[in-house]
Amino acid sequence: MNGFEYLLTLFGLLLGLALAEGLGGLANALHMRRRTPIGWPTALLGLFMSCDIVSFWMNGWALRDALPVSWPVMFGGFVVTAVAYVSASLIFPKDAEDWADIDAHFERNRATVIGCLLTCNLALLVTIMAVVGIAEPFTMRRIVIIWSVYPIGLIAMFAPQRSLVLAALGYMIAMYPLSLVWR
Repeated sequence: MNGFEYLLTLFGLLLGLALAEGLGGLANALHMRRRTPIGWPTALLGLFMSCDIVSFWMNGWALRDALPVSWPVMFGGFVVTAVAYVSASLIFPKDAEDWADIDAHFERNRATVIGCLLTCNLALLVTIMAVVGIAEPFTMRRIVIIWSVYPIGLIAMFAPQRSLVLAALGYMIAMYPLSLVWR
């Protein structure tokens, strides 16, 4: 077993559990949808979380030869993946019968979920910069795909108008496929 495989046993497990937590919440919400409809905000937040978790796996693969097996890497990775897991667990209520509207649950938890995911992304970005570096961190592509997500995330966290929140979440989700086609 090489160092990356060893790191992946912890990080991969927690990231997989985070995705499973989000999917389990979605499954429960779908079971309850006749009593409690799922709105666009919750669906978009779940999609953003899923894209984000998958991107962590992709970035982990890109860092596979650069990350040393050490206590700071293990514990730092644990903290980041644990925060991602907890964030995923907050997207859907545990007992959908307790909520008259899942969107009310979204309003109560959106700032926490988005803030935690953005913090995880920032920790990953700092790690990438420290371990392998980024030659030109402020190219137009990086400004749009990476840096713009943080102010847009603040809008998604705190905007009082639902239309702004939906637009901000849509923008953040759109950055994942855009990063694939804009090279």
